Amino acid sequence: GAVRRVPRGGPRSPAPLSSSAGPPQPAIAAKEPFPVELKAGKTYGWCSCGHSKRQPFCDGSHKTAAPGMSPLRFTPEEDGPALLCGCKRTQNPPYCDGTHSGEEVQGAPQPP
Repeated sequence: GAVRRVPRGGPRSPAPLSSSAGPPQPAIAAKEPFPVELKAGKTYGWCSCGHSKRQPFCDGSHKTAAPGMSPLRFTPEEDGPALLCGCKRTQNPPYCDGTHSGEEVQGAPQPP
């Protein structure tokens, strides 16, 4: 098999090593979940970009801080407490799945 050489110093800058060529990562709003009381049948907008000042809910900040991202709208089936994801890395949005306890989140710079 031939070895392909990648030309150096071309017009494109290399992508950061830690990033896959996917959508931008949301900001980490918190390193733990947000405990909230939800009402059955009410539609909520969970902030998925991490920039809202009304965490864990959307305040429209994504329009300027993270264009292309939008809140996750959800309607719980029952009243009661819930833990909504604050690190924005959950695999079960909008609910916390424990992802925040991993090194990627805990080792990240502290959110403002």
